[in-house]
Amino acid sequence: MNKWVKTIAEKRKMINDTTFLILVTVTLFIVMYIAGMIIFHDQGFAKPQMFLNLLISNAGLIVIASGLTLVMITGGIDISVGSVTALVCMASAYSMEVMGTSAYTAILISLAIGLSFGIVQGYLVSYLNIQPFIVTLAGMFFGRGMTAIISKEMLTIRNETFRSWAEFKIYLPFGTVNKAGIYQPSYIYPTVIIALIIVALIVFMLKKTKFGRSLYAVGGNQQSALMMGLNVKRSKMMAYVLSGLLAGIGGFLFCLNTGAGFVEQARGLEMDAISSSVIGGTLLSGGVGNPIGTLFGVLIKGTIGSLITTQGTLSSWWVRIVLSALLCFFIVLQSVITSRKRQAE
Repeated sequence: MNKWVKTIAEKRKMINDTTFLILVTVTLFIVMYIAGMIIFHDQGFAKPQMFLNLLISNAGLIVIASGLTLVMITGGIDISVGSVTALVCMASAYSMEVMGTSAYTAILISLAIGLSFGIVQGYLVSYLNIQPFIVTLAGMFFGRGMTAIISKEMLTIRNETFRSWAEFKIYLPFGTVNKAGIYQPSYIYPTVIIALIIVALIVFMLKKTKFGRSLYAVGGNQQSALMMGLNVKRSKMMAYVLSGLLAGIGGFLFCLNTGAGFVEQARGLEMDAISSSVIGGTLLSGGVGNPIGTLFGVLIKGTIGSLITTQGTLSSWWVRIVLSALLCFFIVLQSVITSRKRQAE
């Protein structure tokens, strides 16, 4: 009997400490989306393609925010990912349209840019102990400046291989019938599959590998992680390297969605990534986070935008207003949970 009671208590503690914020996020998304289906049923909000469009338009952000989640789990931050995305898009567009390189070369350039930012910023933060905000702020300015140096004009990508990737649709075995009685199958783009695979791989890494568990340990308490024999500097370094690499991948997926490169591209994307991660249950203080929650944080952001767009009369700035309100709510909720956890200890 005592063993059974102890097991129940342990399960309740596990739910309270690790999954409560994710449950809140998932519940919020479901409530918001169902409300949209009811209110805007006539505008097609209830169609399966509407939900799939959330994934299509935010595939790049999902990858970028998942990478940022790794850094935030260690207690760090990276506000350069928006500028990295812009630089990736501009460099890819310039290489294909001006230099005449192939789309495959553009992928390598994107990965190289992301890795370079991750390695440099990770070294400065991990081994030189410079504040992550200062390092990545410099990275943000550098990335945006390099984007302008490459070209101040908007470059539209017309590369045939790139366009074939961007326009390739994967049709699903379900769909809807429009008002004219024509059956329209639902579809997604390969970018969605890539994004979901990356999320799944990160979840597996965090839960099933020593490196993933070390990230949680470092974010929870660096001193305790050192006493456990963990290489804290290397763990933090690798978190930034992975975040940079995923920013390069996400930036290219973002480019596939926009089909162009320009200086002001992806401005504010870093705030979208951070807010999605926080809304998804990642603690700003580190030690807690899950890419699944981040995925739903991105979907909440996308749902807000879809609701406001479908409504038709509200300014697009309401997306930022509502998102900021949600961010404040989750930060307060995190503060309450952290405070209660400290009192319990």
